[in-house]
Amino acid sequence: MNITKENINELNAIVTVKIEKSDYEVTVNDTLRDYRKKANMPGFRPGKVPAGLVKKMYGKAIVAEEVNKMLSQNLSKYLVEEKLNILGEPLPNEEKQASFDWDTTEDFEFVFDIAVAPEIEVKLDKRKKYPFYNIEVDEETIDKQIEAYTGRFGENVKVDESADKDTLRGDFVQLDAEGNELEEGIKAEQVIIAIDLMKDEEVKQAAIGKKAGDVMVFDPVKVYENKHEVGHLLNVSHEDAEKIEGDFKFTISEVLRFEKAELNEDLFKKAFGEDTEIKTEEEFRAKIKADLEDNFKLSSNYKFALDSRDILLDKIEMELPEEFLKRWIKATNEELTEEQIEQDFDNFMKDLRWQLIKDKLTKDNEIKVEDEDIKEGAKEMALSQFRQYGMSSVPDEYLNNYADQILQNEEERRRIVTKVQEDKIIEVIKENVNIDEKPISLEDFNKLLEK
Repeated sequence: MNITKENINELNAIVTVKIEKSDYEVTVNDTLRDYRKKANMPGFRPGKVPAGLVKKMYGKAIVAEEVNKMLSQNLSKYLVEEKLNILGEPLPNEEKQASFDWDTTEDFEFVFDIAVAPEIEVKLDKRKKYPFYNIEVDEETIDKQIEAYTGRFGENVKVDESADKDTLRGDFVQLDAEGNELEEGIKAEQVIIAIDLMKDEEVKQAAIGKKAGDVMVFDPVKVYENKHEVGHLLNVSHEDAEKIEGDFKFTISEVLRFEKAELNEDLFKKAFGEDTEIKTEEEFRAKIKADLEDNFKLSSNYKFALDSRDILLDKIEMELPEEFLKRWIKATNEELTEEQIEQDFDNFMKDLRWQLIKDKLTKDNEIKVEDEDIKEGAKEMALSQFRQYGMSSVPDEYLNNYADQILQNEEERRRIVTKVQEDKIIEVIKENVNIDEKPISLEDFNKLLEK
């Protein structure tokens, strides 16, 4: 076997792989002997099928499999040993790659086009200012977070008389055209309906001022303007919901009003765990502020990463083999049209350039992602997911177990490795440039992200 490389220019090259009969012959013959031992053909005893017949039946397929295996393994090995930082994957050369007949060809020549990543230099210095936005936690933001906590841990309480924001619990019974209860009609017990969600203004006003024991008669389809929603309300199938028409009698058993949780130790424990040491509203506000600052820091770092990417992309010029890359995208995404590739090509090139910059920073700064880093990344992801459900304080045992579950998913593990590596790259940038800290309100920060 012989592999050679011909440079077309600094970014493109041709790699030729020659595989001769002597390279694969021994392996193919060994495989054919194994096939002969196992062959079971009418008219021949097991293991006694003529070698020529076995070769005629299986020889081409075995040669093709062995040659392709040798090609793949040795081409990959060559690219690694030659330290060729290629872009995409080798593609068959459209002009020089000859076709051949597997039945008659003994020596094979494969010709590939490859694209080589350009050599770039990434200089980070203190002369360049990189903006870093410190999001201010003001009293209004803390108040909104407290409002969210008191709402999340609030509850419905019974009241004597309904108001416009209350809910009613009661029993539905379907009526006939004369207003009598239908024996075979739809009945639903202990249904809860929200007054403010009623779309019929007349019925909504009639629902205000009601007490337990009061009766209302109305058409639920008219009130909610959606038969499937009414079907869900009455716990009937979609098919039966389509048939619903006419009035129902609704007998109220309870009037419920949602009351937010009070600012007391019970709420503090629900919000931050039974072990919390928070006793007062001031301590509660201080804890919320600290948590918001941590969360905002994540957002600030995210924005810093975006800005750093844009600064470095503008600063570092690099030439890329665009023609090859378009061919490679098409070859690996056959469902894409030429128009679609052209439409998104600029974004692809931007992502590729940023990846090359990150690779260079990783190499120059000897950035490594260790198992411990990956585990910490998984724990951060787990904690973030717990926080979405209002669980700010999670015992280490649960956090570790959940992180281990996340890492069992290979796709999630790859995502975490990528994020950990990018976080390390951003830290390197921070350490080597001039950070221009800018205080900013949450509202203005969100506007920046929208641009």
